[in-house]
This record gives sequence, structure tokens and C-alpha cells, in this order.
Amino acid sequence: MIADLLIDGMLSGTGMRDAIAGGYVLPGAIGLSAPLVADLAAWQRKYEDAHFSGFPVDAVAALDEEGLALASRAQRELGGKNVGYFSNGRMERLA
Repeated sequence: MIADLLIDGMLSGTGMRDAIAGGYVLPGAIGLSAPLVADLAAWQRKYEDAHFSGFPVDAVAALDEEGLALASRAQRELGGKNVGYFSNGRMERLA
């Protein structure tokens, strides 16, 4: 069972990965609510747009704020799991 997860906007990812093993997971398959899965998918699409635009600083800042909020929501929904956040625009873990 995965205990530590990361929200991240990697272009080839699902928006959520195993923080220890590194593999991507399907957000809907681990018990996240349909609204959160939809919000994560929409955020992932915005991150893709930022990637192809060269990660403008203002876009990355907005995406990071939204990503941190998504991580907080996911942690609440998943109870005992740790959910952090990795900024692909900054290439660093923020939470």
C-alpha cells in the first residue's frame, strides 16, 4: 500500500505519484473523490500548457498555489497517507 504520495505536474504523469517508489498512480484508483480527480486533471492540463510556454514565472506561481491546495485536499481525503507537492516548474519539492 502506498503511504507517501506527491502531487506533481510532470508532462508524462498522472498528477500523482508514489513519493518513495516514484511510479505514477491513477488518482481515481486510490480512493480520491470524483470532484478532486476532475480538479487534478484540469490542473494537470494547465501545467502542460505552462510546460509548452516555457514555465512563465507567474503561471508557475499560480499552479504551485493550486497544486499545494490539491495536495491538502488529497491528504484530507486519504486520511493516513502523506501527500506532498513537487513543483515541476521550479524542479523542487515545496511540501
